[in-house]
Formats: sequence, structure tokens, C-alpha cells
Amino acid sequence: MSDGQTPTTGATPTTGATSTATGPEVHVEVADVPVAPKHWAADVLLRDGRTAHIRPIGPDDAELLVEFYSRVSDRSKYYRFFSPMPRLSDKDVFRFTHVDHRDRVAFVLMLQQQMIAVGRYDLIRPGEAEVAFLVEDQHQGRGIAQVLLEHLAQAGRERKVDRFIAEVLPDNTRMIQTFRDAGYKVVSEYEDGVIQLEFPIDATDTAIGVMQAREHRAEAASIERFFHPRSVAIIGASRRQDTIGQTLVRNLVMGDFTGRVYAVNPTGSAVSGLPAFSNVVDIPDDVDLAVVAVPADAVQDVVLDCAAKGVHGLVVISSGFAETGEEGRARQRRLVGLSRSYGLRLIGPNCLGIINTQSEVSINASLSQVMPPRGRAGFFCQSGALGSAILEKVQNRGLGLSTFVSAGNRADVSGNDLLQYWEEDEATEVVMMYLESIGNPRKFSRIARRVSQRKPVVAVRSGRTTQGVPMGHAVRKIAAPPAAVDAMFRQAGIIQVDNLEEMFDVAQLVAHQPLPRGRRVAIVGNSDALGLLAADAAAAVGLVVNKSVSLGAEADASDFEDALDAAIDDPDVDSVIAVYIPPLNVSGDEVANVLAAIGEQSDKPLVSSFLGVEGVPELLRVPDVAGTAAGRGSVPSYPAVEAAVRALARVVEYSVWLRTPEGSPAEDDSVDVIGARTLVADRLRGASGTVELSQEDVATLLSAYGIETSPSVPVTSVGEAIKAGVDLGWDVVLKATAEHLRERPDLAHVWRNIDGAHMMRDAWATLTQVVGDPSRAGFVVQRTAAPGVPISIRSIEDPLFGPVVSFGISGPLTELLEDRSYRIPPLTGRDASTMVREVRSAPLLFGYRGADVVDIREVERLIQRVAQLQHDLPQVSTLELGLILAGPDGATVLAAEGRLEPGPAARSDWFVRRLGQQAGDTLPS
Repeated sequence: MSDGQTPTTGATPTTGATSTATGPEVHVEVADVPVAPKHWAADVLLRDGRTAHIRPIGPDDAELLVEFYSRVSDRSKYYRFFSPMPRLSDKDVFRFTHVDHRDRVAFVLMLQQQMIAVGRYDLIRPGEAEVAFLVEDQHQGRGIAQVLLEHLAQAGRERKVDRFIAEVLPDNTRMIQTFRDAGYKVVSEYEDGVIQLEFPIDATDTAIGVMQAREHRAEAASIERFFHPRSVAIIGASRRQDTIGQTLVRNLVMGDFTGRVYAVNPTGSAVSGLPAFSNVVDIPDDVDLAVVAVPADAVQDVVLDCAAKGVHGLVVISSGFAETGEEGRARQRRLVGLSRSYGLRLIGPNCLGIINTQSEVSINASLSQVMPPRGRAGFFCQSGALGSAILEKVQNRGLGLSTFVSAGNRADVSGNDLLQYWEEDEATEVVMMYLESIGNPRKFSRIARRVSQRKPVVAVRSGRTTQGVPMGHAVRKIAAPPAAVDAMFRQAGIIQVDNLEEMFDVAQLVAHQPLPRGRRVAIVGNSDALGLLAADAAAAVGLVVNKSVSLGAEADASDFEDALDAAIDDPDVDSVIAVYIPPLNVSGDEVANVLAAIGEQSDKPLVSSFLGVEGVPELLRVPDVAGTAAGRGSVPSYPAVEAAVRALARVVEYSVWLRTPEGSPAEDDSVDVIGARTLVADRLRGASGTVELSQEDVATLLSAYGIETSPSVPVTSVGEAIKAGVDLGWDVVLKATAEHLRERPDLAHVWRNIDGAHMMRDAWATLTQVVGDPSRAGFVVQRTAAPGVPISIRSIEDPLFGPVVSFGISGPLTELLEDRSYRIPPLTGRDASTMVREVRSAPLLFGYRGADVVDIREVERLIQRVAQLQHDLPQVSTLELGLILAGPDGATVLAAEGRLEPGPAARSDWFVRRLGQQAGDTLPS
């Protein structure tokens, strides 16, 4: 396998196809060559942060396989086959390269157009397959076998394989450990000098956790190499002033980069006093990072040169890619594909660059002449033009950054990669993100939720209303409503703000002050008017003003000190807002010293509106350990008290989220997932488009998840209605369910408590007069349900966003006012509880105007069950429980409908590591 040692397998079944072989090239004559699923191919990250490409093996790989095998050591071959096997016979080559992608599956790992590893499984009995790997010796120790095992296990699950078996020699200890480290429950037996390992390949929480931990380490490692290079080559360096190449060289040198800088210029002339080389391969020393500023059509040649030199990563400043149109998009696809195929990660193209302010690196590999002060915040943005403005704003506010990335078209490295890095980066305590698009929302949500548990993540998302995607971003628009995306941010603990100014307002607070414990605030100031404004603003954003102290215009520093100390010592106060407007001819320095001293010592956050200054003014700063930017305890100032209160409220919401137990997704042994999947597969068999589920199918599907629906009998005549009433035992309702009549406040389309044939005839006659043609009304008969508040629960499968669940009170006003809450499955108990309470009409469920309080636990259970169903069954495109009556003793589901769409039974990013494809793929990294 990986890490130096490979397991063996028993005899591999041969294919029934015939062939003729001459040397390494095998010529095959087959009527139909099996085709592997397209989603089995993927770019992947290895343990060291470099990329490779995994794909199913094919008949055309015969020569590559022979060349690969010739480079493998005799020891590795022996571990694989348990005997000396110096070369592969033509029969072996044919057998290994011709698989059916069903009972015999094999993946190869490609790097620089060479095969460097092979992993395969062969079915030996229904549900059980033998698995084996072979990794080229020079690439062992890079985590390759783990990647192959993940992808083989996922392919096996798709092919109804339940268990893997592997035979390993006893001294192949690293291989044995590799299987055990995969997160599966491994059982081993020893017989005839061979250890046989057996393990189920179910995607257990443990196995998924192991996979995600490896993903995290690999992605963090790939970014760490960008921020800590020992040497940088500027490819496209220029002697001419006011050029991009000259700017890059100057910024690197003037930024006091601690490593070596090399200029690459076709003429080989010196640039800014640096010796220049005509090609990166001519540089005599190692090169870790290449910053590329050459014409777009020359970038691909640069990639090949950098790969030959062993460069780790590229920062492509050059424009002329996807932002220019279809031709540029094709050029960008080729660039990313080429970079990854040669093991390189890429930031850009069309980007501003990267910055690391840590003194041991101090790299400004960007077009920005502003080197921000060292600080605690990491910043990710996509727009290059906006990046320059952001850096100037950071400097003016005295905030300070640890690292900065402008990703441009975000063709490869994305915000997800930066989150993986910043999670472990000790120099970064706050994450700021300006997002113009989200390539893989599910992965983003998963990583951000984990990072938010440790560090505040403050984000601005452009295009929130239009869900638009900028030119150059090869991702699809999110079809889910904007409220669903906002809910995903809240669910992940992200502090989402409306604009860049508010982002900096919040960031300077979480970077310098402790988190509040609750919503209770004290206001201390020398202006009654500003104190009232602060109190009004606090009430508007859900803060509770427990103390308001007006010191008067003549208050001095000692008055402020006494009042602030008293407010901070008050157990009923969680945060303090200080307002200071100095009298005429007073500098305010003494008050500033008081604020700075108290802010440094307080365990409660202190924010200020001090002299109308924005940022962290010099007077309110606590010196950082490095002596550069403001340190912990510095007091942020806001030009308007409303901005201070708004920033504090955002941080309070984050603090509440952080302190609220998350719980875990609901699990119920009574849920029949297998039965539900079987029903979905049966209904989709042979379907080429949308499948509308019948009422019976919807009821069966919901029943598999513990949701019972009230029987509903469609009727088209009064006779059928009477028969339905008899069959249901009377006390029924007759209602019209057609789309054009549903939830119409101006039409009475329901007749309740029908208890006999005569009443049914009256109901039929009356309703047909109201709704018109009965054949278009969609009449149904149901048992009368207990009274309650009408609610609805919906779920959808967004092609990009994944599963989304929503909740609201049923009715046209809810729809008009968009009063619905949204969450992304899987849901915890906290998620379901919050969903119920955050809709504006929630008081109707909690005894509004003396009404009974409904069974909230049952409502939350229904939400969680629908969420679990949508999470488990991606082929369910929509599911709507359109009318549920929630009462004090339970809830009755009166109307439900659903649709299916053909597609994979599992989301491709669930159980395997993969970098997203470019060219419009829906799941970029």
C-alpha cells in the first residue's frame, strides 16, 4: 500500500475478453469496453500538500503500467505478490488493465503523466472483495494508499460491496497500520505465514472523521508552503518602472522578505539589483514559490518549467483567463488541470497575491505597496482591486493582519483551503473573508463550523440578494433562496455582516477584546444624547441595557475610571460601551489612558465611541508583543455609537452560539433507511427526468422516517366522496387541493366535520359552487384532525448547495412575507429548536393571545426527521409537508408531496477527499 509497504492479494479473476499482446502494448478486441462512472476521477491532495490525479484504470494504461512496475523495487513487488515477480507478463498486463468497474475495480494515481500507484479490489463473493495496493517507492510515505483506499471503499459502497479483505505479510507493519488507521473496525487472522485483515467499509462516523482529519492536514500543509517559502522566483520580473513584474520585485525586497528572491526574465538582465535568469530551471538553488506575471498564453509553459524545477506552488497574477469569456475559461481549465497534474497548487489567476506579516517570513508577494502591520487577523478575498482597498483600510484602522490572500478567479486554492490553514495557525486568532462566490457550500459549512468553535470567522458575502457569481468564477449559481445561505452561515457560527466597514468594526472587537458572556450591557458616557442613541440602538439589536451612567460634560478621567470600574464589576453587566466627547480645549488624553488601562485588564469587552475616531486609535492601544499593531486589550473606537452597538451585537450572537451546546444529529433505530432507498431506487429505475411520487409513495417514504400521514382519498364525484367517508368511518373533511385553490384566503375550499352522506352531499354542492369545476379542484376526503396551528416543513436538494430544510407557519401571508427559517442537514437538536423560534410568527406556537401551546417537541422531531430523510436521500429533489396541524397533544400531517430526480445515491464529497474540478464542476475545493 502506501508508506513504503504494500499488501498482497490472492489470485485475481481474469476477464472473459480475448486479446493479443506484443511487448508492453496490449491490443484488445472487445465488443463493449465497460465505462467507469465519471465522478470516480478526481484531483486529490496528498499528505505533503501536493496534488495528484486519481482515476479508474483503462485498457490504454498498459504501457504506463509496465513503466510503473519497472520503477518499483523488488521488495515492494514481493510485498504485493508474495513472490519474486520482476516483470509483468502480457497476460498480467491485460488482466490488470481490463476491469469491468463493477466486480473488478482499479484506480491509478497519476503525477506528471506517470502512473505512481495502483489500488484495486476484486469481488470474491457477493458483498465481499479483496483489496490490494502498489505504490512506487519514491512516493511512499505520502499517504497515497489512504487516498486509494478511500476511493476504492466509496466505489465499493456504490457497487453493493460491504466488506474488504486484504492479505499482508507480517513484517509489512506499516501497511497493517494503514488499514487500522483508516477508521474501520479491522479483524485479523494469521494463517500460513500471512495475516488476513477483514473490515466492513461502512462510512461510519469514525471513518469519516479520519478522512476529514487527513483532508484537513493535507490542505493546511499545501497552504503553509505558500506562506512560509524559503525562496521565491518572480517570473516575468521587469526592469521597466510601473510594470507588474517590477512592482512584484520591489514589494518583495522592500517588504524585508527573509528568504531569497530570484528574478526570471527572458533577457537574463539584472532586475532591481537582483541577478536574473532566463528560465526558472536555471536558478541554481531550490525554489519554493513562483509568482507569475507573464502573458496568459505563456503561463502554461511556466507551469511545466516550475514543475521541472520542483516548485511547490504558483501565485498567478496574470489576467486573461476566465474573467475574459469562454476562450479565457478554456485557458483557465487547462492551467488548473496542468498544474494539478504536475503536483502544483495555484492561487489565482488574475489575483493580487499573498502576504505574511510574521517577522520570520515578512513576505509581500502581491501588487499592493501597502504592507499591513503585523496582527491577529487572517484575510481572504477574491477581488484583486478590492484587496488593495482592504489593505489600506487595515492599515488606517491599526487592525493588523497575520496573513492575506487575494485569490482572484479562485481556480484552485479557495477559502476552504485557507480556513483549513488558519484553524491551526497560531499567529491567526480571527478570520476575515470577503466572499464573492462559494464553490462548495457543504464543505465550507463543515469546515467553518469547526473553525468557529476555536476562532471567530467574520464574513461578507456579496451578491446576497441576486445570488450572482462574478466573471471568472467557474461555479454554478446557488438555486437555494438567499435566506438558506444566510442560515448556513449562522448554523456554522460565522459572524456574517453586511459590508466591509462592518466587517472591520466586528474584527477589531474580536481581535482585541474578550467575548461577552451575554446580552447585558452598560453605557458610560459624558453625553446624554449619545447615551440615549446607544440605548436605542442596543434595544433595536436585542441587547439589554442594565446600566446607563451619564457623567455630564465636565466629567474628568477619574470620573470615567470610577464609573467604568463599577460597570465592569457589576455581575449584571456583560459588556461596556464608553462614550466620550471632550469639552472644548480638552485633548482627552487622560480619559484615553483610563480606557486603555481598563480595557487591558477587563475580562469583559469594552468598546468606545472616542472622539469620533474609527479603528484602534494610538491612545487606546496596548502595545503588541511584537511592538507593531495594537495588542490584546486595546479598545476599539467607532465614529458613531450605533456602529459600536451593532458590532457588539454581532459578537454577542457569536458568543451565544459558542456557549450553546450543539447537541448531535438525531438518530433513531426505527428509521428504515434501506427501505426508503429501495423505494427511491425502484421509482427511479428507467426514469430519465423528474418523477412525481404518488400519495402512497410519499406516505411510505415518510413512514420509513417515523412520520405518519393522515390518509387522503382523492374523489371526483359525490358518490366517491360518500364511499370514502364510509371507508374512513366518517367525521371527515372534504377539501380542494389544486394548486390554484390551495391556501386561498378568499375561497372557502374546506368543509369540516362531515358525519354522514347527507352532510357530504351538502358539502359537495356548496364547495363546487365556490371552487367551480370539480374535475379541476382536486377534491380529497380525510379524517378530521384535531385543531392546531397550521405549519409546513419543506426540503430541497440544491445541485450546488446540497440539502436544505425550511420551516414556517402555513398560509399565504407567510409566503408573501417570506417568514421561513432554513437549515442545512444534518440538524442537531439546537438547530431544530432555533428554526421553530426564529420565524416572526413563532408566537402562534407558544400560546399567542391565550391559545394552547403546541407540542413543540413533536414539531422539532418532524423537522429533524425531514432533515434526516433529505440528508440520506439526495435523489429526493423536493419534499413538502405542506399542511401540518400542530396542537398541544401532537401534530397531524395532512398534506405531503415529493419529487425525485435521477442521480447518484450519495453526494460525491461525502466519503472521499477530492479537489473540485474546474470547468463548471459543482464542488470546487
